[in-house]
Amino acid sequence: MNLLFVADPLVSFSVEKDSTLAMMQAAQSAGHTIWHCHVEDIKSIHGSIYAKSQRIQVDRTMTPWYAYEEVQQKKVSSFDAVIMRKDPPFDMSYVTATWFLSQAKLEGAKIFNDPAALRNHSEKLSLLEFLQYAPPTLISYSLSDIQNFHREHQDIIIKPLDGMGGMGIFRVKSDGLNLASIVETLGDSGQRALMTQKFLPEIADGDKRVLVIGGQAIPHALARIPQGGEVRGNLAAGGKGVACPIASKEAEVVSHMGPILAARGLHLVGLDFIGGYLTEINVTSPTCFVEITQQTGYDVAKHWLMSLEQQLI
Repeated sequence: MNLLFVADPLVSFSVEKDSTLAMMQAAQSAGHTIWHCHVEDIKSIHGSIYAKSQRIQVDRTMTPWYAYEEVQQKKVSSFDAVIMRKDPPFDMSYVTATWFLSQAKLEGAKIFNDPAALRNHSEKLSLLEFLQYAPPTLISYSLSDIQNFHREHQDIIIKPLDGMGGMGIFRVKSDGLNLASIVETLGDSGQRALMTQKFLPEIADGDKRVLVIGGQAIPHALARIPQGGEVRGNLAAGGKGVACPIASKEAEVVSHMGPILAARGLHLVGLDFIGGYLTEINVTSPTCFVEITQQTGYDVAKHWLMSLEQQLI
């Protein structure tokens, strides 16, 4: 099969732990042909959707780890599958790419994750559909709303709706120190909505990433444990990743949510849990494949590929 990965520039990949590279390598090892393009390479020509695509060979042991073999202007629908792996931020460039890919889907392209589902599932706001599993949560533009939420819960976390990798996350304790200043700065003086959640002390045991592929959970999660007095467990913020079996409560949540999300075309999802509470639903470019595989021996990328192949039968 010919697989097109829509992703960031190859030179920007973190070779030791990049999940997209693990996916590419698993596909290549299974005999599939790997192509790559950027979101800016997707275009409409005479009403059809094309991508300037580069066929590549990948090898983690080499420097560089990729070799270009050819470049073609190919119809997106000519690929057996298109894997949308562009990292956040979810900006207009990203949205435009999903519009192009939605049109390509009408032309017969098979795209994972589904572009319409990507647009419709904000990684923060989509939590509202499943609030029964979440900690107390408020999403609002209003400083007074957030102040009232703080008075009720005393210890809270505030974060922007478009953040990634732990960026822009603040904890405000019972003294309320700098609450107004944080809200004004993160919220651009009321121009941007913010997510506010009750602080969960269980973060000390890790912010757990549970990968859901084809509606089912991978049996191992990655607990991202804050280091050095940090409140953020994100690996990009210096958290330590420790693989562990998924807990029964997490498995129960996945058994409900997994089939719902899969039916919407969300083939790969990363659910984040703290102390058994669901805190985020990651759909754009979920990671942690390599860390889980290295620590447990469970080949996440191979599992993903087998599930993808089943979808394409």
